[in-house]
Amino acid sequence: MPSTLLRIAVLASGRGSNFAALLAARANGQSPLEFVLVGSDKANAGALQLAKTAGIPTLVLDPRDYAERRDYDFALFERIAASKPDLLVLAGFMRIIDADALTPWVGRMINIHPSLLPKYRGLHTHRRALEAGDSEHGASVHYVTAELDGGPVIAQAALTIEPGDDENTLAARLLPLEHQLLPAVVALIASERLSLAADTIIFDGQVLRKPLRWHQGALIA
Repeated sequence: MPSTLLRIAVLASGRGSNFAALLAARANGQSPLEFVLVGSDKANAGALQLAKTAGIPTLVLDPRDYAERRDYDFALFERIAASKPDLLVLAGFMRIIDADALTPWVGRMINIHPSLLPKYRGLHTHRRALEAGDSEHGASVHYVTAELDGGPVIAQAALTIEPGDDENTLAARLLPLEHQLLPAVVALIASERLSLAADTIIFDGQVLRKPLRWHQGALIA
């Protein structure tokens, strides 16, 4: 186990339930983490209040203050860089990021996405899985690259779609799995068991050929 804490910055646009899961993981000793910043594009994001309560520095940057999306993204990432994180976690950050702005962060930025990637990149994943008649759905944690939800997938958690499921029930049943999956991946990064080399995920010194699976409370290859 590393002797130093993994410095984490988090970006979130909503209530921050996945961020809360990371906070809980730190509190219960699952991961040696230090949260250096929680940022959002929305001043009323619940994640910001969670961070303030926990004594974590926060940042709000309003996209409406910038003429171009690219300008906003560079300004945002400049402020994130000032906090010197080792890892940037997108935990429900609902913006597409300019490719040039995120390129320096490739290998140091992960995202949690509510589908079994490469299925259903982008929005409305629960609806799309139901409309396609899928038998299972899930969540993925992946390294972020310039391709939308297209970076190398680290790990996935799956659940069976039930006959009576709608978008809301499916989302509600998936969320607890997200709250287990994301901290488990961050714990692997914090313990230096997981990294990205070029476009290849290295896990315990070996090339990861397919995503890790969440099974019975643990990630397995």
